[in-house]
Order: sequence, then C-alpha cells, then structure tokens
Amino acid sequence: MENGMLNEQGPQKARSVIDIRGLSLTFETNDGPVHALSNVDLDIREGEFVSFIGPSGCGKTTLLRVIADLEKPTGGEITVNGVTPEEARLARAYGYVFQSSALYPWRTIADNVALPLEIMGLSASERKERIARNLDLVNLGGFERKYPWQLSGGMQQRASIARALAVEPHLLLMDEPFGALDEIVRDHLNEQLLKLWAKTDKTVVFVTHSIPEAVFLSTKIVVLFPRPGRIYDVIESDLPRDRTLDIRETPEFLKIAHRVREGLRAGHSYEDS
Repeated sequence: MENGMLNEQGPQKARSVIDIRGLSLTFETNDGPVHALSNVDLDIREGEFVSFIGPSGCGKTTLLRVIADLEKPTGGEITVNGVTPEEARLARAYGYVFQSSALYPWRTIADNVALPLEIMGLSASERKERIARNLDLVNLGGFERKYPWQLSGGMQQRASIARALAVEPHLLLMDEPFGALDEIVRDHLNEQLLKLWAKTDKTVVFVTHSIPEAVFLSTKIVVLFPRPGRIYDVIESDLPRDRTLDIRETPEFLKIAHRVREGLRAGHSYEDS
C-alpha cells in the first residue's frame, strides 16, 4: 500500500474512531472461497470525512458493512469507538444511509424518521423534538406529513439522512447515497452534505464511484484495489473544509483528483492482468 502524505493539522490529532488492523474477509461459496478483503489497515479519526473509492468488486461496501457489523471479518482486528463493531451497533454508535432511501411508503416522513426512535423507546415528546431538529438539519422542515412518494429522490435521501442522524450517532456510514441521482441533484446534495457535516461535526465514512464527489467531500480518500479488496492508497486532502463546487476547477482539487484517478487506473490494470 502506498501511503498518502499526512496532514499535520486538524482531524489527524483527534482520537481514533475506527481502527482496522490486518482485516480480511473471505466468503465461502459453492464455487470456492471469495476473498472480499485482504490485510486492510486503516485509521479513521474523529471529525474526518473519509471516502472509499474503487472499481466494482473492490470491497468498498463490504468494508463499510464490516464497520457496521453487517458482515463479520474472518481475520484481523477492528474497533469502532474503542469497542467491537457489534458493541458499537448495540450502542447505536452509528447511523447508516443506504444506496436507496429505504423509507416505508405507508409512513409519513416524520414517522419514517421516528421509526428508530420508537424502537429505542423514546417518549413522544423526545421523538417530536428529534424529528423536527433533524428534518430542519436536512432542510425538510414543513414536510413532516408528506409521504415518501410525494417527495423527489433527492428529498427522500435527505429524509433518510435525517433518520440516521435522529439516533444521535457519533459516526455516519453512507453507502453511495447519491449514486442513483442525476448530476445536478447530486452536486446540490454534496454541498448540503458538507454543510450538514460542518454543523454536526460527525465522523463520516462514505462509499462512492465518483472521483469528483470523493475529492469534493473528503478529508481523506481511500483508494481500493479489487480481487481481493485491499487498500492501494490513502490520500489526505488539504482542501479547506468550507468548500463550494467552484473548488473543483482549482489546481489543488485537480491534483488530488489526478492522484485518485491514477490509483483507479492501477486497480483496473491489476484486475485485467
């Protein structure tokens, strides 16, 4: 693995939220073992925005699911907030945003956001306060009584983010949440997500196939190789945290994007060899 240059300021000095050492995951199938992840080492610090990027089959989503305790590693070690992923999940230490909004069509937006709060057993007054606060965070105040089918795809994803934030997690895990949206909506939601990150100061782990999206959003970009999935490069970004889409035309942005692109090309070359 090639190591990115370390940024001497900011999140690098914060505490470790996710610590991964020598992690591997092998799926047993009828056609033999599938090595999804191999010897992954990664440290994610409090307040960072970290993107996983790589070709299909490189283990981006699998690694995210391991962090979330939705998959069990077959080797190595991982801690989330200093405990096992299972303990972090049981403590509701993270919120998870899926590729689709996964909202229940028969529940209003408010009731969808309330669902995990109902499971947690919170009082009606506490649920109401959290629903209002988190819908306001994603600019959906006033849409509480709407149903998912009455909202655009982008609005549905924002409601999904509000639901994930409602449990007040320290960590937000996002699996390509904007991948199915058109470019204009995606750009708008990228800007909104950065503003939300600035307001909440959450640690975010984000899966994407898009180089511009990864560079625009992230303080750290993790480039993965396929078959088996492993880390090729970890790129620290020194772009200012307060960014607009105009930054994508700057030499600093293009330099980071070039490095990501070179890593992805190397990954594809390995896959085809």
